[in-house]
Amino acid sequence: MNPMTFRPIITLLTDFGLRDSYVAEMKAVILSICPEANIIDISHEVRKYDVRMGAYLLARASRYFPKGTIHVAIVDPGVGSERRAIIVESERAFYIGPDNGILMMAAEMNGIKHVYQITNKKYMLQTISRTFHGRDIFSPTAAHLARGVPPSEFGPEIKDPIKPSYTKPKTFNKTIEGEVIHIDDFGNIITNITTKNLQEIGITEGDTINVKIGEKTMKLKLCTSYAEVPPKQPLTIIGSGETLEISINQGNAAKTLQISVGDKVIFWKR
Repeated sequence: MNPMTFRPIITLLTDFGLRDSYVAEMKAVILSICPEANIIDISHEVRKYDVRMGAYLLARASRYFPKGTIHVAIVDPGVGSERRAIIVESERAFYIGPDNGILMMAAEMNGIKHVYQITNKKYMLQTISRTFHGRDIFSPTAAHLARGVPPSEFGPEIKDPIKPSYTKPKTFNKTIEGEVIHIDDFGNIITNITTKNLQEIGITEGDTINVKIGEKTMKLKLCTSYAEVPPKQPLTIIGSGETLEISINQGNAAKTLQISVGDKVIFWKR
């Protein structure tokens, strides 16, 4: 027997926090429809309305779940508007959430097969609130999908899901242009630039590379550990999320360099 058929995995990622009952209500809906579901919380502490942070955390975590996992990601400042609700079917997993870009970084890593708009009211709660589609649309969709309903049953296939700029950096003339996608609790500046992107322009660990971020241009070593530079000195490193980070050994790079999420970053080797 396929273990995913017996105990389907549904993950939840939101900006709801844990003070209110919102997350519990989503889980209650899922378990009422699919009591065998194994529900895993990725995070409910995404910064309010920060779709980019949600996209990064989803992409980082989802790669480690078993094939067939259903991921529900909700950072949805457009709830109640004309924005679409979608299911993304990839080679390894399903992604459910608003069509605002939060799903696409993770889905593209796995190879997108189909994207469906969720329109079939048969698989929603009977009463749909204007402000809580996480409970009334996305949770029942995930539960019915886990019970074996084909994704095509939820609504028509679409070809134009929103794909924000931060899903992929740009490479040109031995230069990579990306952006800051996340700043972690240590102040590490995490970009959307991957090891593969660096290899495309001939940058490997140990190289000294040019970095332009914000209004600052620096020459930094691409290190294999923070300890390769003295304390309080900046460096670049491939972090545990397999993307390029700008850090300060035993310091807070984001505060020191006055960098924010969304800032442009350019790397090149001379």
